[in-house]
Amino acid sequence: MEEKIERLKNKLMTNKRTEATDLASAALIATGVTSYRDIVRYTNKVERLCEEINKFVASNDSDVDKAKVIFHWLWMSKPHRYKAQGHYKITDVIDAQTGRARNVGNCLGLTVLYNIIAQRFDIKVKATYLENAFGRGPHVFSILPAGKSTIDIENVFPNGFAYPGHLNPSERCVWGDEELIADVYNSMGNDLFAAGKRSRAIECYDKAIFLNPQYKKPYLNKGMALVELGRDDEACELFRRLPL
Repeated sequence: MEEKIERLKNKLMTNKRTEATDLASAALIATGVTSYRDIVRYTNKVERLCEEINKFVASNDSDVDKAKVIFHWLWMSKPHRYKAQGHYKITDVIDAQTGRARNVGNCLGLTVLYNIIAQRFDIKVKATYLENAFGRGPHVFSILPAGKSTIDIENVFPNGFAYPGHLNPSERCVWGDEELIADVYNSMGNDLFAAGKRSRAIECYDKAIFLNPQYKKPYLNKGMALVELGRDDEACELFRRLPL
């Protein structure tokens, strides 16, 4: 079983553009789940959520219809899903969605969960990153291809399906699964940094940079961690490599 975990980890860190990544397994590994048994346990929880949602999906529903059912079911089952600075770790998000917790997660946690479930219904969702949304800072949400356009799925609002508020295309950066997982690693690195675990934080930032080389935040965060460790020359070299 542990060999399967290692294969999943290696798959994440090599050949990332040529091999499909299972978003659920990748998100679990990124948040520190190292036991194959735990991956199966949480995957089974997701499957049970899908079984409940599937009761409301018709066989002839379009992807848009299915995506809408998933969105509304999640909000109906948990009317207080969003919490700023809330859960981003998929284990916490799944436990909150399936348990008695009042809130489920922040924008990253909710987006990862939504995309995991949508993909279980063969819906090809992606995500969009905004550097500054609602005047509060970085933000992610789901997007659904629909013909020549896309539908924004704003997971932090109960009426967020086909959300019309993010209209400026110059501010939008489309993310696939790898980029979403990179943001999870970046968030994990921030937690470790705050806990004084600088070296482990750098490991997470490195994984984020590997998965999304165009994402500036893990570069900056890694640089700060290097400075804290007295590795100023490495930090300066890293800052020179910042993506434009």
